[in-house]
Amino acid sequence: MFKRLTENLFLKLLSLAFALILWFFVMGEQKQEVSYAVPLAIKNVPEGQIVANEIPSQVDVRIAGPRTLLMNLSPKDMSIAVDLKGLEPGLTSFKRLEELFNLPSALKITRLSPSYVDVKLERIQSKKVPVKVVVAGTPAVGCQLEAVRLIPTEVLVEGAESELKDVAQVETDPVEIEGVRDSFSLIVPIDYRGKYTNLKEDRTVEVQVTIARLPEPEASGPAQIGEKAQ
Repeated sequence: MFKRLTENLFLKLLSLAFALILWFFVMGEQKQEVSYAVPLAIKNVPEGQIVANEIPSQVDVRIAGPRTLLMNLSPKDMSIAVDLKGLEPGLTSFKRLEELFNLPSALKITRLSPSYVDVKLERIQSKKVPVKVVVAGTPAVGCQLEAVRLIPTEVLVEGAESELKDVAQVETDPVEIEGVRDSFSLIVPIDYRGKYTNLKEDRTVEVQVTIARLPEPEASGPAQIGEKAQ
């Protein structure tokens, strides 16, 4: 029995090796579909313009093809970029995003979400707006807030034209004066978070707070001799 098993051993081993190779080849050529989240980038924004709408940060893509190719495909090796070079202000729709992928010819994109991207470009404008100090609390008993001075009193805001027209002022972080008895000054951040606009230069202001003591009420003295009682 053992002799029959060992007859032509080399040929039997060679046949087994070929069978294994064929099996791996067939398995590798089986079609599969895999989903990836691919980062979406915006490049070549024209000078003097800004993207003024929400752009998805990634694209969900489903790719079909031979298993061996899909196994070697990594999301880190894939990216998609929308090129804005030469565009004028306005809304541009980028369709057929699948054509922006660089994939082997044996792989096919079966699903893409979103399948297109709208990009709204606007000219960058700027304007000066006043700064409003936000005061929190009240001074100590016997004191009052007499004055608040700002340096600077205005700051420059820049960004998308459509949003900038609605910016009338900016505010500081709250300046706490609860229980304060004396005048003081401090550097305070400006609390401004525009969506498509931002502070161009000054992001803080100097706030000078003047606290005054209230006059003490006059004490009424004893009645003078000779005064008539009322």
